[in-house]
Amino acid sequence: MFVTNRDRDDLLKNFHLPFGGKLNPQNRWVKLAAMIPWDQAEEKYVDSLGSPMVGQRAYSVRIALGALIIKERLRLSDREPTLQIEENPYLQFFLGYTSYVDQEPFHHSLFTLGFIKP
Repeated sequence: MFVTNRDRDDLLKNFHLPFGGKLNPQNRWVKLAAMIPWDQAEEKYVDSLGSPMVGQRAYSVRIALGALIIKERLRLSDREPTLQIEENPYLQFFLGYTSYVDQEPFHHSLFTLGFIKP
């Protein structure tokens, strides 16, 4: 479901939109996704989490950091980013999805509970 930077060009060409069409490579979220070193961020993020056998399964850094970037860039409340992500294939691409999914990536309360804080 998620993709690394190395696969970005293929993803852009093959991102599945159930209603047809292709994503525009000039879209601001497509361009921003290309500028962020997601692979490097994921390595540091995983190292900071500790044991993978303890606690709830963590979201990828692309979901966690990406959602925070969306929230901050669009100046959204804690509730709004997950709704925007659910509705927008460009935001889903930015988060590393390989196809459009008609559902929120996580419950919005995770922003409030400290999952993602600026």
